[in-house]
Amino acid sequence: MRGLNRPRASLLIAVLVTVLAALPQPLRAQTTGADLPDIGSGANSTMTLNDEYQLGLMVVRNLRDQGLILEDPEVTDYIQTLGSRIVAHIPDSEQRYTFFVVREGGINAFALPGGFIGVNYGLITATANESQLASVLAHEIAHVKQRHIARAIQAQGRSTMASAAAMLAAIVIGMATGTPDAMQAGMAIAQGTAMQQQINFTRANEYEADRIGISFLASAGFDPNAMPDFFETIGRRSGLAGIGVPELLRTHPVTTNRIAESRDRAAQITATVAPESAGYAFVRERVRVLGAPSGSDLRPFYASIADRAPLNAAQRYGEALARLGAGDRDRAASALVELSASQPQSPMLQAALGQALFAAGQTDLAKQTLRRALDIAPRNIPLTIRYAEVLLQTDGAKEAHTVLLDLFNNVPPTPEQIRLTALAASSAGDNADAAYYMGEYHITSGDLMNAVKQLELALADPDLSNVQRARFEARMKEVRDALADSGRRRNREANRQEPRS
Repeated sequence: MRGLNRPRASLLIAVLVTVLAALPQPLRAQTTGADLPDIGSGANSTMTLNDEYQLGLMVVRNLRDQGLILEDPEVTDYIQTLGSRIVAHIPDSEQRYTFFVVREGGINAFALPGGFIGVNYGLITATANESQLASVLAHEIAHVKQRHIARAIQAQGRSTMASAAAMLAAIVIGMATGTPDAMQAGMAIAQGTAMQQQINFTRANEYEADRIGISFLASAGFDPNAMPDFFETIGRRSGLAGIGVPELLRTHPVTTNRIAESRDRAAQITATVAPESAGYAFVRERVRVLGAPSGSDLRPFYASIADRAPLNAAQRYGEALARLGAGDRDRAASALVELSASQPQSPMLQAALGQALFAAGQTDLAKQTLRRALDIAPRNIPLTIRYAEVLLQTDGAKEAHTVLLDLFNNVPPTPEQIRLTALAASSAGDNADAAYYMGEYHITSGDLMNAVKQLELALADPDLSNVQRARFEARMKEVRDALADSGRRRNREANRQEPRS
């Protein structure tokens, strides 16, 4: 899938507007007693960080429901680690950041309220080095740190959540899919005559995010020149003139002035650049293969590279993944045996080898490979998930349940990883835990009504331990309190908007 067609983009905008306007209130999985947003209130003119989180979470939920998020443990773990490295150098930051990769081939990235940052897989493959990719994350982190989208929503001066949701949905679709026409149309609906003023505001934010992002980039040990370098790459790919699209309506306007300003800023910073991580080049090839349209065969792509020069280790990894995806399992496994032997400390290579061996029918060797790799890198997220997946398919559900619980009691899981834990619990015969974790899955997705249903199922299990019952009841109380608070807020909003006689 290279990009959304216009009907699908319009449909997603409509879905986002509808859901955000209704705003079923999600509960933060990591927090108790979370306050819930009341953005529609004229009395509440300032969005709190929790308000922003709730709003961003709903947009991410809809992107996930549309299948636009690349749900891959290796990719997710890498992009989250890279982003967190930058965040660690932000002074006085109370914001939680979540990074994810979007199944779109266009060169784009976007920031949402609440610290959610999406990067198209096409942007990752377009970068020449890790500092360039980090520069994009730093830019988007700066948008969040400066609360640009929250300020944009407030700048509308609208009294209803629907208008704010329409603008946010338009921004998200425009940035995620690279369709400025969808962004322009959504903004026109949301803002009417104020559209031009808001677009100018967004353009000013881009320059501010450049300046602040470069400082974050350098502090984290990346090359600050990577930002203007990548701007030039974007310019060459899209054309600085922006044919047929006014500059102010482009999602990330790249001009010669902006490139010059960012390069001047980078020249003023003295940075100690750390070596590039071993995972960057491998993840770039991984997303190239996984992000390709369904049914694609990238073996000819790698063969064409090999015709010009020997493939490097990352390209050989990409070729092996392409072979595995095309059903050439034995050759994929052979290639990964050789490659992983040269880098035995690489969890990513060991995880791929385990998958390939299992696909090739070498089940025992696959288990041994993944188990040994986990001994070297305990609680590595991709390795643990790949090991659990093999166990679940080979009558090892109880062990899969155990290793997943051990991991996610120490590392915050993604929604898909929570769902895998629920599947492992169910396969192991622990129905109460399975229902509980499906409840947690619905909570992370913002669907509190279904979370209540799952928690009721968990509490109805006759074999609950006292510890399980106490934990499930506490969680049920949190969810019901959040739902009750949401209902009270909606009633207050309805009463405020009711016309007086």
